[in-house]
Amino acid sequence: MRGSGGTEGGVGQFAIGFVLSIVSLYFFFNSVQVTSGSSGWISGLVNQGMGGSAMTTASMGLLFVPFFLGVLVLFYDAKKTWGWLLMWAGLGILVIEIMSRITFLFNFRASYLLLLLILFAAGAGMMLRSYRSIDQAGNPPNPKSD
Repeated sequence: MRGSGGTEGGVGQFAIGFVLSIVSLYFFFNSVQVTSGSSGWISGLVNQGMGGSAMTTASMGLLFVPFFLGVLVLFYDAKKTWGWLLMWAGLGILVIEIMSRITFLFNFRASYLLLLLILFAAGAGMMLRSYRSIDQAGNPPNPKSD
């Protein structure tokens, strides 16, 4: 029977490895909390340049200005290349600012993390090993035999 990657056997091994990896990833992502912080990357740089501290934030409204101007230009004339560039740059600034405010909190013990890493590595190793050809006895073929 053809198995993983067209090799002989290994379907069961791949399935067990896949389940181990998925279970470990589920427990890992179940332990991570995502919150938003008070200062983003761009607003923090702007405020430090204005004499503020890293914890104060600039108005998010100022970050919409390039995006707004780009959209305004595109509604006037969609053939303007600089309008497209301004709109995409503004959108990029907004995405960077929103993503930089996200904080990930890992809420588990070191022993739990070690167990998850071992579980994931075992599953990934079993999936990769399932791609090797094996004979009826469960041994890999001998490459030196003619």
